[in-house]
Amino acid sequence: MESRHLFTFLAVVEAGSFTRAALKLDYAQSSITAQIQALEAELGQPLFDRISKKIILTDAGRRLLPYAQEISRMHTMAEDALRSETGLSGALRIGAPESLAAFRLPGIIKEFRGRYPQVQITLKPGICWELTELVRSGELDLVFLLQPETEYKDMYSETLIHEPMTLVAPLGHPLLELDEVLPLHLKNETILHTETGCTYRTLFERHLNSHGVFPDPKLEFWSIEAIKQCVMAGLGISFLPLITVRNELAEGKLARLNWNDESQRVATQLAYHSKKWKSPALAEFLSIVQQHAAEWRALTT
Repeated sequence: MESRHLFTFLAVVEAGSFTRAALKLDYAQSSITAQIQALEAELGQPLFDRISKKIILTDAGRRLLPYAQEISRMHTMAEDALRSETGLSGALRIGAPESLAAFRLPGIIKEFRGRYPQVQITLKPGICWELTELVRSGELDLVFLLQPETEYKDMYSETLIHEPMTLVAPLGHPLLELDEVLPLHLKNETILHTETGCTYRTLFERHLNSHGVFPDPKLEFWSIEAIKQCVMAGLGISFLPLITVRNELAEGKLARLNWNDESQRVATQLAYHSKKWKSPALAEFLSIVQQHAAEWRALTT
């Protein structure tokens, strides 16, 4: 059984047609057809049903698919393993929520790109539960999560640093006069939120709700930068990771309320599938992450 025939089989499955697979592989369509026919002849069973110009996997095709995927994965692993570390190439697919993508990862990615410019990095933003599902499905190699410390049965996870949270308000806000801001004090405040599903937003809302506080009105934003600008403009207050507002607090553009965040604390974690093979590129990236995380922790002590 020739590996190139299996790779062609995978390309047809992923593309959904012989024509699109030919374009993807830069083959003539007749070559695609010939390779699939050769594979079917060797196996003695058809792999696709051709119905109304559509191709559908047969039972044999469905049974072959996971083995073809594993062979393709092993082929990629072998290629990566034989490349010298000074000439790393390939691709890394990384996921992170916006707050980490903007305030924790730039330095890491810059250093890695400086050392290994041939490695293609794709950074996908998302909320934590979505990112963990993408790791499980194999669509992402590694994710950074901002959430309460969590362990997974099927993923390796590691806490890099505990992230302080803060409740910020515009300068001159009346709540700044209080020695401690309690949930009841927020009953009539406008809360500027990150998107639904954000872990620390959920923790904050649960804390308020547990004290019988359900703020209204509240505004939802997709961007932390937009939230900060709106808080500075006096539209409301917001609960955000300290790393995202550290500069504005230092510059006197935002004010920090005396808020107890004990029940809403989160950590920056990295996670990847427990069965994930560490390519040389991924191993080097993780090494740089550890170096930066040590520097982050040193700054908080």
